[in-house]
Amino acid sequence: MTDKNKQLLHLVFGGELTSPSKAEFKDLNNVDIVGVFPNYAEAEAAWRSKAQATVDSAHTRYFIVHLHRLLDPDGDGLLG
Repeated sequence: MTDKNKQLLHLVFGGELTSPSKAEFKDLNNVDIVGVFPNYAEAEAAWRSKAQATVDSAHTRYFIVHLHRLLDPDGDGLLG
């Protein structure tokens, strides 16, 4: 697999926050898990779609988490 095609997992999720200034969810049972994506571009497209759909709700926010950084924090390609 070339670096260009390397799978770099990203998670997109969001929901209603307790305050627009905090990343604290009002109800964890209602967090919207949008999905896991193989690269940032696809994750950003999903994030943008959800963010635009909820633009009128100041308390609703979506996030992108770089799962590949959590799985391989040293960035050496060795998992575990």
